[in-house]
Amino acid sequence: MSSNPRVLLTSLFMGTHSMQVPPNSDLTLGMICLDKDTPGVTTWQMGADERFENPAGIMQGGFLSAFADSTMGAAAVTFTQGRKVFAANAELKISFMAPVVTGSVLTCTAHVVSGGERVAFVEASIEDQDGKLMARATSTYLFRERK
Repeated sequence: MSSNPRVLLTSLFMGTHSMQVPPNSDLTLGMICLDKDTPGVTTWQMGADERFENPAGIMQGGFLSAFADSTMGAAAVTFTQGRKVFAANAELKISFMAPVVTGSVLTCTAHVVSGGERVAFVEASIEDQDGKLMARATSTYLFRERK
């Protein structure tokens, strides 16, 4: 694969880019898939360790956003029920409900609220090990067929 951004973007747009599963972002976060049996619904888990702390000693919001994005993206892909697609995030919104402390075990469940052949609207909730709501996210994913 080329490291040239223009070549990479062209290959993504044309659908000739191969897909790495799991993606590096999921590996970095230490995400584990707990459930993806129901089309359009996935549940993932990760630990909040010190690598993800901000200067205040709580988990930096970008990592929570990445966790929600990966979980919602997986839900969007399972929604397509066997079609080979790339799911590209068109927009994402996240609301943080409580600070996540180091050592927390987080679970994110995402489900497709509405979707069709080319797009899916997805919602997700992130909870800690006690079931406390830590964040809510929504996103729109655009589908492109893989070759």
